[in-house]
Amino acid sequence: MAHPRLYSGMQPSSGSLHLGNYIGALQQWRGLQQDHDAFFSIVDLHAITVPQAPDVLREQVRTLAAQYIAGGIDPDRACLYVQSHVAAHAQLAWLLGTITGFGEASRMTQFKDKTARGGQEAASVGLFTYPILMAADILLYDAEIVPVGDDQKQHVELTRDLAERFNKRFGPTFTIPKPRILADGARIYDLQDPKAKMSKSADNDKGIVWLLDDPAKTAKKIRSAVTDTDGAIRADKESKPGVTNLLDILSAMTGTPVADLEAHFDGQGYGVFKTEVADAVVAELAPVRERTLELLADPAELDRLLAANADRAAEVADATLARAMGAMGLR
Repeated sequence: MAHPRLYSGMQPSSGSLHLGNYIGALQQWRGLQQDHDAFFSIVDLHAITVPQAPDVLREQVRTLAAQYIAGGIDPDRACLYVQSHVAAHAQLAWLLGTITGFGEASRMTQFKDKTARGGQEAASVGLFTYPILMAADILLYDAEIVPVGDDQKQHVELTRDLAERFNKRFGPTFTIPKPRILADGARIYDLQDPKAKMSKSADNDKGIVWLLDDPAKTAKKIRSAVTDTDGAIRADKESKPGVTNLLDILSAMTGTPVADLEAHFDGQGYGVFKTEVADAVVAELAPVRERTLELLADPAELDRLLAANADRAAEVADATLARAMGAMGLR
């Protein structure tokens, strides 16, 4: 029996993934590739919806690819490729744009949030149509499963709506995907502001654990994490967000349930607790960092691997695009 098809992707929008990306996406993808026909993309077309320096973007694509592989994505098992290397993404996005209502696109929460902060004049048309490109990403591969965080669920719902609309108007063409919302513990918060999600755009770097940080720097950031004056090591997102975040991190690093960690640390202080979290994170991330740097030392081999996987992805994507164009009367 064939494995169900899965699609997901991340933007190459910084020089390094952070711990939230690792736990929230990469760690879970590593498991999902075992029993799914997985397509994992580096979505550089999404990245250029905001200004990018070309040389920096090119380097960030390679760095993200290296981190995917170092973090456990097997390019022989899963198809790991760069979005812009498969032309069908942009082509299908145009077709889907012609059946998307302007009001429908305007209601997308992320666009509203970003324009509320920066103003509509600063937003590009690409940013506005971002969810339509994301729909194309998913539908090109007949993905049944799309692992996403809560903040992307609305985009998958739009994808489902567009696929159903297309199928109704032009005949059966697309698989209707289902979102798989990633586990609650997969959301990691800023070490200095534990009510805010860990994010590359945070004002303070001290709250972000980067995968490519030196291990000593990683340990120092965790030992300096904001907690509280209560002293008890227990999970309570409302009154103890900092401690809860560290418990979630340790649970993700060790596979130990939070309740067992609470029992383990009963009666112990925050110093012992933070040291144990720091040690577990360093033990997990140091080999990932080392392997990433090895891969980046041979960019030609990394480029060869990505090109081969882009060919694999294009075979599937081009067939879907041809089907959609034929259904619309374009071929």
